[in-house]
Amino acid sequence: MNSSYLLSIITWVYGLAAVLYISSWIFKKPRVAKAAFWITVLAVIGNSAGFILRWVESYQMGIGHIPLSNMYESLVFFSFTIGVIYLFVEIRYKNPVVGVFATPMAFLAIAYASLSPNISDKIRPLLPALKSNWLTAHVFVSFLGYAALAIAFGISLMYLLKSLSQKESKGLLSYLPDLKTLTEMTYRMILFGFIFLTACIITGAVWANSAWGSYWTWDPKETWSLITWLIYGIWLHLRISGWWSDKRLAWVSVLGFLAVLFTYFGVNYLPGLHSYGAQ
Repeated sequence: MNSSYLLSIITWVYGLAAVLYISSWIFKKPRVAKAAFWITVLAVIGNSAGFILRWVESYQMGIGHIPLSNMYESLVFFSFTIGVIYLFVEIRYKNPVVGVFATPMAFLAIAYASLSPNISDKIRPLLPALKSNWLTAHVFVSFLGYAALAIAFGISLMYLLKSLSQKESKGLLSYLPDLKTLTEMTYRMILFGFIFLTACIITGAVWANSAWGSYWTWDPKETWSLITWLIYGIWLHLRISGWWSDKRLAWVSVLGFLAVLFTYFGVNYLPGLHSYGAQ
């Protein structure tokens, strides 16, 4: 079994976990949520096994490198980091409803990698600019940050939905955590993500200097990474200062994740030093 085949199977394991989490919420079945948790654990284990197997395959082909160099590989790693961070959140807060919003994102990431005809799963030699030890550090911290912010996005959606149900505690929305807990969860996830976004920009600048002789060139990817970092920096400032309401901050979190998505996907198709990301 090659890595691409294994990861295509894991795609549906993530999908099953998402379906079970949603079903447990709609039909109020705690046992289904427990099953969804363990299936998510299985998906994360399989995801990591596929990642490692792809790494081994690259060495067997004589072009050995860590599988973080193209869109397919980054999406696989993105789904893995979302899964790992989500499992930590569920264990920490003991509320499986978060899985209703988190696991579909892990599924969509790896499904896009496995099923999109525009993304190749072939293992290729590294481009010259990617032949750097900074590649591993830069991509690793980037996706830890992206995954945390993806989960913060899901929690912010939960907050916005929950805020609609404050006058009526019945129904599906009553199973969401209370607003105070959701606010705290969002803060923790964004703080975690912001730290790794900062590390992403720093390692990226060092890598750019070693590859292209300049720490910063205002390439579209660099520019949008900075915009995203500023959005979350402003979010943290407003949260700590208490100048804005939690509901407004939830909307800023949603806006911030849209910036993350554009930084990740959109700019890869613009002319620039990072255009190889679409491969």
